[in-house]
Amino acid sequence: MLIFSLDQNTDFAQALSAELDQPIAPHEERIFPDGERKLRPLVDPRGADVYVIQSLHGGSIESPHDKLCSLLMFIATLREHGTGQVTAVVPYLAYARKDRQTKPYDPVSLRYVAQMFEAVGTDQVIVLEVHNVAAFQNAFRCMTQHIPVHRAFHAVAKEAAAKGPIAVASPDPGGVKRAQLWREFLEEQLARPVGFAMVDKRRSAGVLSSMNLVAGDVEGATVLLLDDLIASGDTMLRAATALHEAGARSVIACAAHGLFIDPASSVLLDDRIAQVVISDSVPPFRVPDGSGLRKKMHVASSAPLFADALRQSHGAWRR
Repeated sequence: MLIFSLDQNTDFAQALSAELDQPIAPHEERIFPDGERKLRPLVDPRGADVYVIQSLHGGSIESPHDKLCSLLMFIATLREHGTGQVTAVVPYLAYARKDRQTKPYDPVSLRYVAQMFEAVGTDQVIVLEVHNVAAFQNAFRCMTQHIPVHRAFHAVAKEAAAKGPIAVASPDPGGVKRAQLWREFLEEQLARPVGFAMVDKRRSAGVLSSMNLVAGDVEGATVLLLDDLIASGDTMLRAATALHEAGARSVIACAAHGLFIDPASSVLLDDRIAQVVISDSVPPFRVPDGSGLRKKMHVASSAPLFADALRQSHGAWRR
């Protein structure tokens, strides 16, 4: 097994390396004066089972386009030099939200991204909590693994459950299945009933609307509000408001990917959100150190979940 990380300084890459007891393989990256890049492995990949880590979120320097292009070019280079199998380990998959046409002449960006991965010879793509699992699986023709994020949040849920009744809620109709799976998992692990709720939400042309309607019973419960990502924080705050009006004792906002686009750092400070829980798929670099949001934020590691996926993949390939 060879593991490359195109961003070696992330906590996620280092944590995954430690979980697998496998060092990050060296690679060279050169940036030319006009912005073009050259990436190459510094070890022989011939015949190897190779895993390339790159989370496709935008940053202060690189855009999702930059990161996607670097990842595709590096996978193509590995293929050029005879690697046995190449897996893209993509904690956050850019463009996964655009998985269907909702307006005339809309793109289906997720499918186009899948086609690019396939075109460079990617054997498998492993991701954490995409927007729509069915759309993700249908977009790709190569192998895929989808890792649900709720298992990374079990310690938070267990702590909440020790204080009284809990419920799992989706902030919109589209996330109902995601929340139901966590509820079923918790009922099995805790051996007790866990409530469930869904908050109504509509979005058109980027504008949110809601009548604060809640389907389900959250009276007196700590609600684990689960979504795939947090961008501006508006969806979480609207849902938390509706849940409190429906009788929730407390609301913990949980999401796989914390993008924290402005004004999230101020929106999520609202007292109706007791805690913000995210995974390490996207470093919370947009949230200032020492800020109020940092103080109420908990980052759960997804590295053990990815390590299990890589072990299973590597074992299957060796057989």
